[in-house]
Amino acid sequence: MRIPTWTFRMIAVAALIAAAPPADTRALPPPPVPIGFDGALSVMTYNVHGLPWPLAWGREADFDRIATTLRDMRAEGRNPHVVLLQEAFTDDARAIGRAAGYAYVADGPDDRTTNDARPAVTEQRFVAGESPLHGEGIGKYVGSGLQILSDFPIVAVHRMAFPRFACAGFDCLANKGAMLVRISLPGQPGPIDIVTTHLNSRRASDVPDARSNHAHSLQIASLTAFIRQWHDPHDPLIVGGDFNAGQAVERRVDLMDHAARDWSFGTPMDNAYAAAEGLHLPFSADARLSERRARDWEFFASGRQMTLTLRRIDIPFGHGADGTMLSDHVGYTATYALEPIDIQP
Repeated sequence: MRIPTWTFRMIAVAALIAAAPPADTRALPPPPVPIGFDGALSVMTYNVHGLPWPLAWGREADFDRIATTLRDMRAEGRNPHVVLLQEAFTDDARAIGRAAGYAYVADGPDDRTTNDARPAVTEQRFVAGESPLHGEGIGKYVGSGLQILSDFPIVAVHRMAFPRFACAGFDCLANKGAMLVRISLPGQPGPIDIVTTHLNSRRASDVPDARSNHAHSLQIASLTAFIRQWHDPHDPLIVGGDFNAGQAVERRVDLMDHAARDWSFGTPMDNAYAAAEGLHLPFSADARLSERRARDWEFFASGRQMTLTLRRIDIPFGHGADGTMLSDHVGYTATYALEPIDIQP
């Protein structure tokens, strides 16, 4: 029997109000010993589809397989040094990093993180259009779902929730935002800033495109202000995550304009897939799929002390031999070369 749309909406709201599953109490492996840095930094972005029941269910085994895959890659010396997770809403999803052996784990904004920014006068009409039946204006029931895992020391963390009004549809039930971590790399003249975020969906938000696109634009502006507040232009920058740009021209243009113009203080900003195309690197079918879907991005820029250039792209999490995936997103790793800039006195 087909469930009426309004019934499903209320089920979804009730599910997000419900408590998350209990924390995983299984013994986790001890943190690894510090590792050296050879000048190449690998960063993976991966939306793990860790939504609470009934929006997603039966995901525990997939999270275990993600952690096991990363742990096996570690044993072979090829795990990504840094992992940016999105939709890690449940305890099982948030346990991936420790289970995979990452020594440093930073969580993004939780459901209590607030942003007191008030809407501009020009946004009053948008705010007045809130619909509780679509999850708008009734509070935040889960956090941002963001997490950053690192083999190298995280020496600073900055978190930001998007303003309460800067969302649309069911996305408003999650306290979406961004997180910047500063990572210390052994033997380098300075750290690197890495940002992750998850922006408002389009169709999944269940509101008209005009409304979800406007929320997306508000969030990009908020993300831009956050980056400019906390990023030190002396250091290289990577901004990755689920940007939910997709095939919507308005979203892609807005995202690209802000990234190129505002995030790196005048230093050229590139993205991993475009850089790989420019280098004529081979793309797997899953890499092509991820590039075409245009949701998951890694933007990067050099700093004033170190250059940052793309070396390659790998796909640790795509389609298996049986055609299945561990998430509804491809998880890809971009490997970058960092080189100190010789500054003459």
